[in-house]
Amino acid sequence: MQAFARNSKSSILITLGVTLLTLLSMSAQAADAPSMEGKKLQQAINGDHRSADNKARDQYRKPLETLRWLGIKDNMSVVEITPGGGWYTEILAPYLKENGTFYAAGFDGESNVRFFRNATQAFNKKLAANPAAYDKVIVTVLAPPAKTEIAPAGTADIVLTFRNVHNWMAAGSSDAMLAAMYTALKPGGILGLVEHRGNPDVKQDPKAKSGYVNEAYTIALVEKAGFKLVDKSNLLANPKDTKDHPKGVWTLPPTLRLGNKDQNKYLAIGESDRMLLKFVK
Repeated sequence: MQAFARNSKSSILITLGVTLLTLLSMSAQAADAPSMEGKKLQQAINGDHRSADNKARDQYRKPLETLRWLGIKDNMSVVEITPGGGWYTEILAPYLKENGTFYAAGFDGESNVRFFRNATQAFNKKLAANPAAYDKVIVTVLAPPAKTEIAPAGTADIVLTFRNVHNWMAAGSSDAMLAAMYTALKPGGILGLVEHRGNPDVKQDPKAKSGYVNEAYTIALVEKAGFKLVDKSNLLANPKDTKDHPKGVWTLPPTLRLGNKDQNKYLAIGESDRMLLKFVK
């Protein structure tokens, strides 16, 4: 009986030990998952398809930290609004290529506006030049009121918009743009938004001629469209940016609209102070 008792205790201890090791292994795997996700994202950021000029901007735009803070995963359906020259497309397209879906919702190539036509042609040319990185990109059009289906309704996990709010304000299209994003997102889907952050002590210009938009104004604008703010980050903050420049935000790099005039001064400031906001549908 004593031997049986000793064997029973040993069996229990062994079982507990195995269970503990299993739990520790599961915990280690769970802790490693984000790092594996981050590793794949970093590979896309480091890719040879990205130009040296675009990589130089990583110090300001912090794509790894920004996208991970927003909760992006490589199996998601993601929409990028107005990809422009494709700075973020260079990262998102290869990252999502294998397991996810990536929509680039750009300008209307049939627009009467020459800038929109030229930008669309340049973006499509960029995609065609590197099929290894971009052959799975789904190009859609966001040009309200006629063209607003940026992805099948209710399917997107995340919609991303980088420094576009001031353009919508200038065009008077904010409500229509946000409505299209709301429609594309699934319930519980995330809208990730970056914008040049204005001085809260300065009354907001409804046309945002300086390129800066006050954070409270932006939040109110987006929540009016049905979204709910769930978090914000100072990851892209730049306290050196005084936001009172002669040519607005375009005085700063990368635009440097004043040319050589005071260029070192503005290079020392760096890119603009930016808000990073996360909303949910």
